[in-house]
Amino acid sequence: MTGLRQRKRQQVHEAISAAAITLFLERGFDEVSVAEVAAAADVSKPTLFKYFATKEDLVVHRIADHQGEAARVVRAAGGDPLPALRAHFLAGLDRRDPVTGLNDHPAVLAFHRMVFDTPSLAARVAVYVAADESALADALTARYDELSAALLAAQMLAAQRVLARRTWLELSLGRTAQVVHPEAVAAAERAFHQLSLAFPVRPAAP
Repeated sequence: MTGLRQRKRQQVHEAISAAAITLFLERGFDEVSVAEVAAAADVSKPTLFKYFATKEDLVVHRIADHQGEAARVVRAAGGDPLPALRAHFLAGLDRRDPVTGLNDHPAVLAFHRMVFDTPSLAARVAVYVAADESALADALTARYDELSAALLAAQMLAAQRVLARRTWLELSLGRTAQVVHPEAVAAAERAFHQLSLAFPVRPAAP
C-alpha cells in the first residue's frame, strides 16, 4: 500500500511539473500564474504547494534530481575523487545528460534558456548549488584538508556549470550534440586537468 501511495504521489508530482513547464515554455515563466498551473494540472493551489514549495521549484526540481550527485560519486569512489568526477561527467556527455548541456532536443534547449534568462529561477538554482557545494566539500574531506576541500568543491561545481553553459550556447546556435560532443569532451578534459594540478590529492590514511 505504501508503495502504491508513493507511486501515485510521484505521478501527481510529475503531472504538475509537466503542466507547469509546458505553460512556462509556451508563454514565459513570469507570464504564467500558479493558479493557471494548478488548473492545467487539475489540482487545487493548496495541493500544488504540498508538492512544490515555490513557483520556481516547479522548474528547478528537474535540476534538483541531481542534488548531491557529486558527493555520492566521491564517496562511492573511495580513492582519488577527481578521476571519479571526471569519469562521471564524461559519461554524462556520452549519454547526452541535459545537466551537462549536451542535449539538443528543442524542449531541453528551451528549458535551459528559460532557467538562464529568468532571474528568479537562477536564484533558486543557486540555493541548490550551495547545498551541493557543502555536501561535496564534506565528501572531499576524506582526501583533502578542510580548506582545500571547500575550495575544490566550489571550483568543481563552477567548472561543471561553465562547461554546461558553454556547450548549451553552442547548441543554441544550431549545432548538433553529435558535432559538439568532441569539443565538449576536450573542454571537460582540460578543466579536470587544471583542477588536478591545483588540487593534488593527499595520500590515503594507512
